[in-house]
Amino acid sequence: MPELTMILPMLGLLLAIGALAGVIAGLLGVGGGIILVPAFFYVFSGLGYDSPQLMQVCLATSLATIMVTSVRSLLSHNRKGAVDWDILRTWAPGIAIGAVIGVLVAAALRSVVLQGIFGVLGMTVGLYLALGRAHWRLGADMPGGPVRAVLSPVVGFLSVLMGIGGGSFGVPLMTLYGRPIHRAVATAAGFGVLIAVPSVIAFLMVDIPPAGRPPLTFGAVNLPAFAVIIAMTLITAPLGVKLAHAMDPKPLKRVFALFIIVVAGNMLRKAAGF
Repeated sequence: MPELTMILPMLGLLLAIGALAGVIAGLLGVGGGIILVPAFFYVFSGLGYDSPQLMQVCLATSLATIMVTSVRSLLSHNRKGAVDWDILRTWAPGIAIGAVIGVLVAAALRSVVLQGIFGVLGMTVGLYLALGRAHWRLGADMPGGPVRAVLSPVVGFLSVLMGIGGGSFGVPLMTLYGRPIHRAVATAAGFGVLIAVPSVIAFLMVDIPPAGRPPLTFGAVNLPAFAVIIAMTLITAPLGVKLAHAMDPKPLKRVFALFIIVVAGNMLRKAAGF
């Protein structure tokens, strides 16, 4: 077991990361998972649990926290009347199916491959946040029919491979189809619920070898990390929601985009063995 002198700094880091992830999730709608997955990876590997299945544990534990925080965020946004429930109802089946497929794929991949996937998708998200423009449009309204049938599972699938909620892909998607940013952020919290709940249930059935998993890991979900992060994000996510309705998050979004690009680039570096 790791010494207490190692565990206590890691615990403090997780507390700080959980607080930041909650604020970011509520403020920018990009989901705390894009912070939590690399944070979990460095915490667990720093404690000596650097196994071929480590990224599966990171993804599953991140999604478990999102399962709770996205519900809290969704309810907070709904009290402000910002959630588009029609989108959630019509996109729910495809997103949930894509999420489960994402778990099946993630369970079959080694940690280094998942690091590479996280890096590539993270760079894409970061570049969009940095370079995307509010006037960009793919259409005047959210698509239905065959387009929705393709896009909805893709959102769920890619989100699970990154261990994130629906914000990183859902918010850009909805704004590109003409939804105001505040309604997109609020509705994306619902995407997070649709992604996290079925994926966590599936991840609980994934078998991680005992030698390569942190203590108190059930399936692929690590309970201590889940508990620490939830304790902080439940406090700070509503603060992020209030800030989202009270300020222009554009300047902060640029800084956060740079942060994501750096984190994703570091994941790519590790995946490449450098």
